[in-house]
Amino acid sequence: MKKQTSQNANFSSISKEEKRNLKHKITNSIYSYVKRRKAIKYGIAFSTVAASILLLLSLNFYHNSKTDLSPIEVFAKTLNQKETPKNIQLILNNNQGIEIADSESTISYSHTGNEVSIGNSKSVTQDYNNTVFNTLIVPYGKRSEISLSDGSKVWLNSGSKLIFPATFDGKHRVVYLEGEAIFDVTPAKNQPFIVKSGNHNIEVLGTLFNVTNYTDENTISTVLKSGSVQLNFKGNSFLNSDESITITPGTLAVYNREDKHIKTQTVDTEKYFSWRDGILIFKNDSMRSIMKKISRYYNVEIIINDETLANETFSGYLDVKEHIESVIQIIKETETSKFEYYLTKDNKLIIN
Repeated sequence: MKKQTSQNANFSSISKEEKRNLKHKITNSIYSYVKRRKAIKYGIAFSTVAASILLLLSLNFYHNSKTDLSPIEVFAKTLNQKETPKNIQLILNNNQGIEIADSESTISYSHTGNEVSIGNSKSVTQDYNNTVFNTLIVPYGKRSEISLSDGSKVWLNSGSKLIFPATFDGKHRVVYLEGEAIFDVTPAKNQPFIVKSGNHNIEVLGTLFNVTNYTDENTISTVLKSGSVQLNFKGNSFLNSDESITITPGTLAVYNREDKHIKTQTVDTEKYFSWRDGILIFKNDSMRSIMKKISRYYNVEIIINDETLANETFSGYLDVKEHIESVIQIIKETETSKFEYYLTKDNKLIIN
């Protein structure tokens, strides 16, 4: 059979009914074509938007999940599983742990970091070429003072841990803190001093400040007494980008771990530094917060069985060089509310 082409098709012989059917098919064909084109166009647009959102979320997930920790933070994570010692402990580069008595709680490093003086009579040496960091662990009920190799001094409060290099090489002097410490930093214009504590870094050139970063609290606090510090922290934006603020002397900056936001206020700095000398200063502080500090200082669990009493405020000076019962008795005599207390055999102080 011979194939028919458009050149030999006889359209004049098509009936009116056939013409109507042909016109209907052509119209439907054009409509289907336009519809497909729109679907492709908007499908591509939607796919592009969806892909962009997916890429953004992926980048955000990568940004938050990738290992961007510094070497000292990675090292700190390896210590989290270890049990807290009963006495002050200094762990050297060769993983040698040295228990330190209360009477020898002042530690000093030589400029090279190889020689470590403990108290007035003891000294040890370490090979700096082994591992990188040393660790000072101060359990509840203890305190310690350390002079780092650059001359900076750090006073560690109860329940604190400081990780630091035996000597500071490189562009920065970086330490890691859990708990509470007072830093008196030796100025070094070309080598900033950085305290790392979670998603919160404090950068200084030379200053005196207090940092509180207990893992059982939802905040990290920095109080500046002199000099100037810059606080770098993970913000609360969609991508958790880095943010920073600079604070001046007399400022308390409180970073909230959950909402990743910092609030600042002007304060009397003395109350944040007095524990270094065995004095706790309170100004309209709640009984609950006072007992939490006393609990850490004496390593005694304190239970307040009255919610109203726990929320009452107290102002005064407490000499925590005294026995804990003497301190509690001072609060009782000053407090307007009447309460009773007793110590249990398993080292708990109950307040009713």
